[in-house]
Amino acid sequence: MLFDIRSIWWLPLFIVVVVAAAILVPIPVLRQAEVHAGPVLVIDAGHGGADGGAIAKDGTLESGVNLDIALRLECLAKFWGVETEMTRRSDDITYPAEATTISAMKKADQYTRIALINSIPGAILISIHQNKYPSASPYGPQVFYGSVEGGATLAALIQANLTGQLCPSNRRGAKPIDKDIFLMRKVCCTAVLTECGFLSNPDELAKLKTPGYRLQLASIFLASYLEYIRGTAT
Repeated sequence: MLFDIRSIWWLPLFIVVVVAAAILVPIPVLRQAEVHAGPVLVIDAGHGGADGGAIAKDGTLESGVNLDIALRLECLAKFWGVETEMTRRSDDITYPAEATTISAMKKADQYTRIALINSIPGAILISIHQNKYPSASPYGPQVFYGSVEGGATLAALIQANLTGQLCPSNRRGAKPIDKDIFLMRKVCCTAVLTECGFLSNPDELAKLKTPGYRLQLASIFLASYLEYIRGTAT
């Protein structure tokens, strides 16, 4: 059974506690050398640094939206005792001296993220992104999965929960990731890439810019991850 957030009567109180914790309590940073005993939720905020990703008409950068959702997901995960790693936690990315062009910076950043992810035993990757299209009509979240076992199952859970809870009219389904997505092709773990919505759709952009909607997205990602972990443990 998929996780039904509407059935949790205490969710508003839970959100208040989590938001308060995010404000008052610094989130501990896990070191790469730390030994992990079980599954590790690796949270990848797509783009960042010199790479802003997609840009909405009002100037909203995909990288900032991705990071905000990722940080909320990390905070929720820690509240539930879920072990996490972040591929980035700010828009400040350090590049090697030889990376002097945007293309070189993006390539170096991708290699750094891949090396980190592949170094984590038990990693399960959720990469957070936003979509964009030349016209304003397309809308709706969509989840893509890599070739490693488990990706399709996790993607289906996230897709069903995103559609059921946030966008019932969405007709998009989970599908394999395109082979030209470098990070997803090179990571060796169960991995999904989530396109949370279209920055090119005015209604969806308005929602994506609100803290409440970003928290809903993060909650659905965590609920789906926990459902996936429970299913693989039985």
